[in-house]
Amino acid sequence: MKRILLTSLLLMTLSAGLQAETAPAAPELTKLLREFLAGASRNDPAMHERFWADDLIYTSSTGKRIGKADILREVNAERLSAKPGTEQQTYSAEDIQIHQYGDVAVVAFRLLATPEPKGNKSVSYYFNTGTFVKRNGQWQAVAWQATTVPKEDAKKKEATQ
Repeated sequence: MKRILLTSLLLMTLSAGLQAETAPAAPELTKLLREFLAGASRNDPAMHERFWADDLIYTSSTGKRIGKADILREVNAERLSAKPGTEQQTYSAEDIQIHQYGDVAVVAFRLLATPEPKGNKSVSYYFNTGTFVKRNGQWQAVAWQATTVPKEDAKKKEATQ
């Protein structure tokens, strides 16, 4: 009887753990993230407008804290000052993890910033964590943290791939 009870408790615990890990919005958030990174690679202000919530708190990899208005101002300034042939970054994500808590979700991933055109510069890596809230049927990032992955850690990761 004890064995059956213990087995039942173990199965219920595992089941509860799996439910906590399930993120029904994972496909939607992954698609949004990939669309955003494609738009950010083109410096698309409309994509930034869509992705970031008005009340965003963004902490950059350099430790600078900014909001959505600051990001849009920087994006527009970069678009105006960009010259043809200027090096740009192409952004992509790997190792995406999503945890959902109702209308709130945490999205963590490894960002790859690839210089275009590819030349002597190497890919830069960042760990990013964003908190999203679903408002009016739409997910938007309300908090963001970017951390530079140390070069030696990035090289170790590349060597294992």
